[in-house]
Amino acid sequence: MDQLAYIIISGAGLSVFLAWWNTRQASPVLAIVNRWLRWVVFSMAAAYLIHSFGWSTRPYWVLAATVFLVWFLFETLYNWFAINALSKSDIPLFPRFSPNDSGQEWPMQNRLTLVRDWLHDNNFRKVQALQADLGIGIKIRSCVYENTDRTIRLQVIFIPNRTGSVSACYSLASYTEGGIRLVTDNLFLPFGGFYPENWRVMRSPWTRALPKLLEKHRNRIATSGERVVPFETDPVDEFNHQQSVLEKVNTELGFLIPHHLRDEQGKITWEGRYRVWKEVWLLSYFGATNRY
Repeated sequence: MDQLAYIIISGAGLSVFLAWWNTRQASPVLAIVNRWLRWVVFSMAAAYLIHSFGWSTRPYWVLAATVFLVWFLFETLYNWFAINALSKSDIPLFPRFSPNDSGQEWPMQNRLTLVRDWLHDNNFRKVQALQADLGIGIKIRSCVYENTDRTIRLQVIFIPNRTGSVSACYSLASYTEGGIRLVTDNLFLPFGGFYPENWRVMRSPWTRALPKLLEKHRNRIATSGERVVPFETDPVDEFNHQQSVLEKVNTELGFLIPHHLRDEQGKITWEGRYRVWKEVWLLSYFGATNRY
């Protein structure tokens, strides 16, 4: 067996290990690294087989590059069909929240328990536990915390994965005296839509540590030039109002199809589907989001 075959086998083994490790860590960063590795290893392996069996006389690097592009094409088609299916499904794009009285709030995982302890040690008080029903037997759970003077509201969002593990994402929000809503989050779910004019949103999917994300949010408050005001409304009322505003804005700006046409055409316009497709790619392989 030649050296190239060893490299391919080693890369495949590393990909399997990263996939197994990520079932425990539920890390978007590990997932991005493994996607790139899997893509490269598949391209190298397919080109190696084609070249070894003599199915093509083209140079190895040309075959590998061709398979690389074919992978891109097939994944593009898969993502496009998935977005179209989402558009025509009953899954709400802006789900409504309700109080979570089940007692099942924080998943029993050591890495998440450490986050909860950190919140307690840094004077963040739990305000409410919430859940959002996606209508397909899946519920997104979250816990809402506030700092001492109630000027920073933190939503810890627990996202279940296909492997059975749970990822935790954080969304920090503050309001200024001028009515500006500052949002700093590390959500890795694609959005692709529009935000209201008074929202200033910074998405940092690569920032997985809550202390670093909180530092970014506080720096944004300091550089905003305005004083922040305490929250007065309950989280469930505030979040549901936000969801209604987002749906209205995205319908007006052409991301969503008007309600009376959705049964026939789906929920997302063609421009909106392109925006979601683009953000899926950016998040999946670069941990980045659309910037318009």
